[in-house]
Amino acid sequence: MNVFRSLKYRNFKLFFYGQSVSLIGTWMQKTAVSWLVYRLTGSALLLGLVSFVSLIPSLVLAPYAGSVVDRHNRYRILLITQVVSMLQAGALAFMILFKFYNIPAIIGLSLVQGIINAFDVTCRQSMMVEMVDKKEDLPNAIALNSTMTNFARIAGPAVAGIVLSTFGEDFCFFGNFLSYIPVLTCLFMMKLNTVVISKPQKSIWYELQDGFKYVSGDRDLSSLIIMLSVSSLFVIPFNTLMPIFAKDIFNGDAKTFSWFESAAGLGSVISAVYLATLKTDKHITRIIIIASLIFGSSVLLLSYAPQLPLALLFMVVTGVGMMAQTSAINTYIQTHAIPAMRARAISYYVMAYQGMIPIGSLLIGWLANELGPRGAVCVEGVVGILATGLFVLYKRRQGMEPVMGRLAA
Repeated sequence: MNVFRSLKYRNFKLFFYGQSVSLIGTWMQKTAVSWLVYRLTGSALLLGLVSFVSLIPSLVLAPYAGSVVDRHNRYRILLITQVVSMLQAGALAFMILFKFYNIPAIIGLSLVQGIINAFDVTCRQSMMVEMVDKKEDLPNAIALNSTMTNFARIAGPAVAGIVLSTFGEDFCFFGNFLSYIPVLTCLFMMKLNTVVISKPQKSIWYELQDGFKYVSGDRDLSSLIIMLSVSSLFVIPFNTLMPIFAKDIFNGDAKTFSWFESAAGLGSVISAVYLATLKTDKHITRIIIIASLIFGSSVLLLSYAPQLPLALLFMVVTGVGMMAQTSAINTYIQTHAIPAMRARAISYYVMAYQGMIPIGSLLIGWLANELGPRGAVCVEGVVGILATGLFVLYKRRQGMEPVMGRLAA
């Protein structure tokens, strides 16, 4: 099928299969950590803090990680990050097995994982072009990679909900630990024609400056990264409060919480499959705008959903909007950034996407204490709609594309 055309490349196929298993384990652990922290503390603020420490390193380290990845062998960096991630998962698994329910320790290990991810995500994204021989198949590979990520977002929480209620939290954590075996096996089986890295003439600090000048000097790249930063800061963190929606608003349990995560994942897969069928990135800006409107509107509707089935339906739609927005921006950056700056451009995408979410998680945790969970999510939906409107006005003023005319068409 045309939608799976990039799987014909052996290296990408191995990467795809290995990551599929590992990411399911990652989402199992993420679901278990959120549920465990809220079960032990009952604190929305601590929920936000756990998300904060697991993602804040991307804000601080992503540009540095981009420069490091551009200077060294990406394949070796990826191997190192996966091995260290496995060790981190093992430490967390044994801690929970022996019922060492120490919140500062959980927060500390989440911080370690965040530091690893700052390098790992940048490296994985910039390696995509090396795993796909033909550039015209790169958007399909990016979309399939997003499909895989979001399928894991469905399967991981769904499995976690069953495992949490049947066997307990420790099984979720050990499941994640063991899930790194397939991904490491597949990485060792890959045969990449890695580019020999010449000794850099400039220091890494000069390269950091070059990366910033390149991204800030390109109006299209910089406007998309600002758009994603606003979304990650004020809209995407709505998901932090879903344990509260599941447990307190809809009187559910761990399985109910897993339904929320899986519903968003289902919407993301629907969106990713659509993006994978696109043959060109010709209308990528239009897709970003429509997706952003869908995302903001669905978060707003979710905030006051009166019944659980309706809330889950709106969660599916949030997944559609969020996935299309983030993946389309990622595709634009990877296909338009010059090769020498690709990893650094992607690092700003990672910073805008993952780096802003932790600050937003703290913000929505505080907002939920002030306005209640429904009020906080409502504010995020409104901000998402307003941000999209401002982005459309900016594009029209720049005259880069007749955005509104295309939308009307």
